[in-house]
Amino acid sequence: MEGNTLKNKRVYLDCGNGTADGIACDADGNLWCGWGSGNEELDGVRIFNPQGKHIGTIKLPERCANLCFGGEQRNRLFMASSTSIYSLYVNAQGAKLI
Repeated sequence: MEGNTLKNKRVYLDCGNGTADGIACDADGNLWCGWGSGNEELDGVRIFNPQGKHIGTIKLPERCANLCFGGEQRNRLFMASSTSIYSLYVNAQGAKLI
């Protein structure tokens, strides 16, 4: 940023056949994206490092519309889909909110 202007713009990630939805960041700067398109190969959560490289996937039986980190250690991932709420303890800590 320079004032109110973005500088050094670039594409962070290309969703390809999927669709990114809700997002959350962890303490290491990784981006956790709700993902899917009603296709079991794509539905779930995808994790990208700060450079935009895909580094992990959590598969779900339905599209993940939103997600957040919670719990005392911010290491429990909550994932909201069309008919369910899923949760999972992960080896990451959600970014501390200011």
